[in-house]
Amino acid sequence: MRDCFEVRDGDVGGRIGQLTVPRAGVTVETPALLPVVNPNLQTISPARLESEFGAEILITNSYIIRQTERLHERALDVGLHEMLDFSGAIMTDSGSFQLAEYGEIEVTTEEIIQFQLDIGSDIGTPVDIPTPPDVSREQAEGDLEVTQEALADAEAIDTGDMLVNAPVQGSTYPDLREEAGRHAATTDLDVFPVGAVVPLMNAYRYDDMVDVVAGAKRGLGADCPVHLFGAGHPMMFALAVAMGCDLFDSAAYALYARDGRYLTVQSTEHLEELDYFPCSCPVCAEHTPEDVRGFDEETTERLLAEHNLHVTFEEIRRIKQAIRAGNLLELVETRARGHPAMLDGYRALLEHADQLEREDRVSKGSFFYLSNESARRPEVLRHHERLDRLSISGDVLLTQGGTPKEHDYDAVWRVVPPFGPFPRALSETYPLTAEVPERIDTDAYLAAADGVARLVDANPDVTFTFAHDDWPDGALAALPDSVELDDLTSAGHADADSDTDADESDEVSETGVENV
Repeated sequence: MRDCFEVRDGDVGGRIGQLTVPRAGVTVETPALLPVVNPNLQTISPARLESEFGAEILITNSYIIRQTERLHERALDVGLHEMLDFSGAIMTDSGSFQLAEYGEIEVTTEEIIQFQLDIGSDIGTPVDIPTPPDVSREQAEGDLEVTQEALADAEAIDTGDMLVNAPVQGSTYPDLREEAGRHAATTDLDVFPVGAVVPLMNAYRYDDMVDVVAGAKRGLGADCPVHLFGAGHPMMFALAVAMGCDLFDSAAYALYARDGRYLTVQSTEHLEELDYFPCSCPVCAEHTPEDVRGFDEETTERLLAEHNLHVTFEEIRRIKQAIRAGNLLELVETRARGHPAMLDGYRALLEHADQLEREDRVSKGSFFYLSNESARRPEVLRHHERLDRLSISGDVLLTQGGTPKEHDYDAVWRVVPPFGPFPRALSETYPLTAEVPERIDTDAYLAAADGVARLVDANPDVTFTFAHDDWPDGALAALPDSVELDDLTSAGHADADSDTDADESDEVSETGVENV
């Protein structure tokens, strides 16, 4: 286990954790935002990032500092913390971004790690190869070999209390990302950035980003803090956290402000097109869009950057509360409705439901069925898998209604979309207490039919009757042929009474619920 990172709470793949940064003498709560500080151009000073916005950690570029004589000398003389006037943790990049942009840089991993150590960085970074999306597999494999050599070079250096990043590369090949994650996790390095995802996010390829992260997470252990390099827009934080990312660095707050752009948790707006601010942060509460447009260019840029930071930090706090409350996926689904590409990302996330289910906690507060995507959530998958644990026999009635007043069935189970069948004794357990709309969509019925089919397949000697409330033909067709159907809406159907405690107690003993 890595001593620097401890998971304190979780929901789906999201974690609230503590990243101990010994060189800085601080512990950073994750998920955490690292504002990017350009050492040559500070839109908002690091001191203000700390005192006004609550930043516990930031990131700056050690390669720029090394290559700029004025900054180089000052950093060596007084150290990063005094130079930037920041008492929290400072992570430094190595120049890999410049390598990706310009094709070459004048520094090795040994040189840049030593420089980061000398200027007082708290978390350093080797010179990895950020392989862009969609390159040939041959190039991705070759670049990954170079990155892994850089990790070995970094691992061989005595860095003392300075933590060191182990970037996970592999382009858009999930299996290479998994291989890279597994290799990185075997090193003695400390933090694990998933690199080269900025081009995917710039192209709104959030589904591919999810697949990349999922691959990396399969290789990394639960004790590995994961940094999504270059992920700075708040609209995608919840999605990335749900996949298991813990750290985000944002230059977007400043870069977007420089271009007159205003961030929200669902989109990016242009200041010139706004008549009202849909926000109550200090900037938006005190100014109108017309006010901000009327200031000089520097003031306008600063105010936009401040707003962008406020909304970004607010989203991080909202995500933490969602993890604590156990409703992170509801927040992800809400964000997914803000843009079609985000919806693609959410649907891609649900394709990894089996992977997420292994990390998701078993009991939470509430399950809200918000759309047809909810039918594919990890909780539904887990319920279906647990049906195999139950031992039942004889004639079983599966019903959407109550228990018939008089019946000869050996057991009566409820059926509720999207989960499907379950013993009535479990009706008050998570997630079967789900809030589901009355107008149920087809996907919920189909998911419930999958649950029925799983139960039937696991119990071939049991006779099943399904009493349904006018299910759609497609869902009924998905049921095994051996299931006898009874439409509760048909004329002359027998009345059903409510369940009693005695009924539920009897069913516990006869259905093997204790095995759940």
